[in-house]
Amino acid sequence: MSPLSLAEVERLARRAHAAQRDKAGRPYVEHLAAVAAGVRERGGTDEQIAAAWLHDAVEDGAVTAEWLAGAALSPWTKDMIRAVTKLPGESLAEYTARVLATPGALLIKEADLAHNADPDRLAALDPATRDRLTAKYAEVRRLLGLAD
Repeated sequence: MSPLSLAEVERLARRAHAAQRDKAGRPYVEHLAAVAAGVRERGGTDEQIAAAWLHDAVEDGAVTAEWLAGAALSPWTKDMIRAVTKLPGESLAEYTARVLATPGALLIKEADLAHNADPDRLAALDPATRDRLTAKYAEVRRLLGLAD
C-alpha cells in the first residue's frame, strides 16, 4: 500500500476536524493549515508536512490510535504524529523528551507552538486563558531548547 499523498492527507485532516473549533471559536482546520504551512516554510519534508496536518488528530479524538497504526502513512510520519500527541496524565517533561527523541518531530512542534503563540490568536482569548497558555507555551519552548 503506497502512502497517502499530501493532498489526500490534507483532505482527510480537514474532514476529521471539520466540526471542531479552537479555543477562540475559529475553525480548527485553520490551525492545521497554519502548522502545515509553518513546517513547509521551515524546510520540512512531505512526510513532516503530512504529520503536521495530522498532529492533533489522535489527541483531539478526530481519529483513533488504531486508525493511525493502520493508515497508509510512512512509519516515520506515524512516529512523528505519535511523538507530538500528548498523552493523558503525561508531564510536559516526558512529552518534550519524546518529541526531542523522535527524528523530525521537533520541527512540527516548533510550527505548532509558533501558531499557538501567535499574538493575534492569543488576543481572542480571555485574559486568564491567554496568560495560562502563554506560560505553558514558553515552558514547552524552554524544555525543547527553542529560542524565544
